[in-house]
Amino acid sequence: MKPDQREGSGVTVKAIHRVLGAAILAAAFAPVSATQARAPAPPVELAGIPVALMVDSGSGQVLYARQPDLSFVPASMTKVMTAYVAFEEMAAGRLSPARVFTISPETARQWGGRGSGLRLAAGTRISANMLLHAITTVSANDASAALAQGYSGSIAGWAALMNAEARRLGMTHSHFATPNGWPDNGATYVSARDLATLGKALIARHPDRYRAYFGQKRLTWNGVTQENHDPTVGVVPGADGIKTGFTREAGFNFLGSARRDDRRLFMVIAGAKSEGQRAAAARAFLEWGFAQWRARPLFAAGAHIADARVQDGAAAHVPLIAAAPIAAAVPATGQARLALKLIYTGPLVAPVAKGTKVADLEIRVDDLPPARVALLAGASVARAGPVERLLNGLRGLFA
Repeated sequence: MKPDQREGSGVTVKAIHRVLGAAILAAAFAPVSATQARAPAPPVELAGIPVALMVDSGSGQVLYARQPDLSFVPASMTKVMTAYVAFEEMAAGRLSPARVFTISPETARQWGGRGSGLRLAAGTRISANMLLHAITTVSANDASAALAQGYSGSIAGWAALMNAEARRLGMTHSHFATPNGWPDNGATYVSARDLATLGKALIARHPDRYRAYFGQKRLTWNGVTQENHDPTVGVVPGADGIKTGFTREAGFNFLGSARRDDRRLFMVIAGAKSEGQRAAAARAFLEWGFAQWRARPLFAAGAHIADARVQDGAAAHVPLIAAAPIAAAVPATGQARLALKLIYTGPLVAPVAKGTKVADLEIRVDDLPPARVALLAGASVARAGPVERLLNGLRGLFA
């Protein structure tokens, strides 16, 4: 196994071990000392908020967590999954932004004037593009229902798509029964960790659509202008979304994200008692994440990090590469110890397709919880023919 030690990789590997197909890369960036870094204390504005989470996108590290796996009612943060499903359908060519939907009498009757919305009347013709802007910018309940019913034929059909995507993303503490988060006796619930996972997928898989639909300050429809309730966009440098939520049952919630100097943070707060408390906590939380933590670059996008053994392949190894730039988050003050651990179930069995996720890079900073970043196969490895398999077997015997 050959860790990437090229200039600029930012990693000096001290030792390499291979045990049962798993490789361990131990990297110490600074000696232990009396000033060894410790996780910074959270901002005081988080006091009294029952659920809070911050995740560094470049490493997947959890910088702060308070009840991250507690299931709670998301209110309008549900609409992030509705947007994600729509983006996935657009990417697959099944939903065009120009597609026009006609508002049914049922949708108009049920959702006209019910919470935030566009006040869509029966018979109104409106594009998927405008429905999505209404969902992401002004949290329109009627637009969410119109898109769900118009595309899937029913709320239940759309909810099935939402739950299918949640399963694919590994959102194990979430379930969706509504496209807009209107109270449904607890049938719709999420966790902070799952929301951060959803936010990361939303931006990673659909960066252009994210920029087009999220982070807009206001929306005008039918002569009426409404403002976005996002407490960070235009206030916190780099903030670009994602979604607020409020009901009397849920309290004041927020899934937010900000990017500075190629570093992106995701944050969740839930259960704030007022809009003002939510705004103050969200702003302070993001500023804390950028001020109290710094990025330690590890690998550039596409960097060759290591090799994994391949069984029955035309090649004995496959390079493992970074899908995106990888940087560890370390406390801004003091010295930190950083350990990297490469994990895969090996040997991999041919054929291996280029671009397939085949391994994880585990990142551990001091005593903080470890995080994992996916590594991809950097080349395709075809299944070996009979002669190649025999030769590979002989090589293995004498290795």
